[in-house]
Amino acid sequence: MWQQDGVLVRVPASTANLGPGFDTLGMALNLHLWIAMKPAEATVIRLHGSELAGIPTDESNLIYRIAHSVFSAAGVEGRPLEMDVYSDIPLTRGLGSSASAIIGGLYAANALIGYPLTQEQLFNMATLIERHPDNVGASLFGGIIAAAWDGERTEHIRIEPHCNLSTVVAIPQFQLETKLARNVLPKQVSVADAVFNISRSSLLVAALCSGQFHVIETAMRDRLHQPYRAPLIPGMSRILDEATEHGALGVALSGAGPTLLAFTDKRQSSALLVSYMKKTFLAHGVEAKVMEMGISREGAVCCGTWDNMSSVLAARINY
Repeated sequence: MWQQDGVLVRVPASTANLGPGFDTLGMALNLHLWIAMKPAEATVIRLHGSELAGIPTDESNLIYRIAHSVFSAAGVEGRPLEMDVYSDIPLTRGLGSSASAIIGGLYAANALIGYPLTQEQLFNMATLIERHPDNVGASLFGGIIAAAWDGERTEHIRIEPHCNLSTVVAIPQFQLETKLARNVLPKQVSVADAVFNISRSSLLVAALCSGQFHVIETAMRDRLHQPYRAPLIPGMSRILDEATEHGALGVALSGAGPTLLAFTDKRQSSALLVSYMKKTFLAHGVEAKVMEMGISREGAVCCGTWDNMSSVLAARINY
């Protein structure tokens, strides 16, 4: 049952909400987390790259704990694990770093013991941990995910991204804790604001399914969370108002932020948009890394054995 040679798993980053789809819409992005995992005589956890600074390297490590929850769910006696972890995904920036770790731990542990749990079981476990299905669904299945969770069970539909759809992301060089970004949200909203978001979210899903890019600007507007989070992110309100004048199809806060994400059309240059977003953040005193970023059509995958991790690290850091 146990894969003695270990497994190597790759998991994409994700963006959530896409504007109006609060806690229901997610999309996978071409940044990744890699986890090499194998059974061992004693626990050993090695972290690589600057994005994982400060993460525990003992048995309190999130990925380690989640791996053992898989063993328990599958009725398999747990064993100590040796793990190497590398991530491109910045922490607490609204790009699903915690969701990728959750999915990575679940997927790698399930692969390590021969895949006894289904994808849907992993999705339900991940959503129960994360408390919303959008980021974890995108990281598990890839592409664009529309999902619902009733507190016990998830339902989802995966949308294949249009071939001409891409993104530009602006990642401010400061962290924003999800807890803080959620605490600023109101406990109640008006019927008018609820209807506003329901209509835009429905329109956005229809646009993404049909490739009708011309309605994305209208469809990405939101009244449930972005207006309340904007004061936490200097420059955000201006970018939301003006990005479509500089080449964006539509723009939204990525998850809880502070990253902003704009949809773009691959057939048109995004250079003007990249420059605009970077300069606007700078005008508000914020350094930001702004780049084109593709949509990952592939979710979590097993891409080799333990030994393959060395080539991953050699390609990305001095190893």
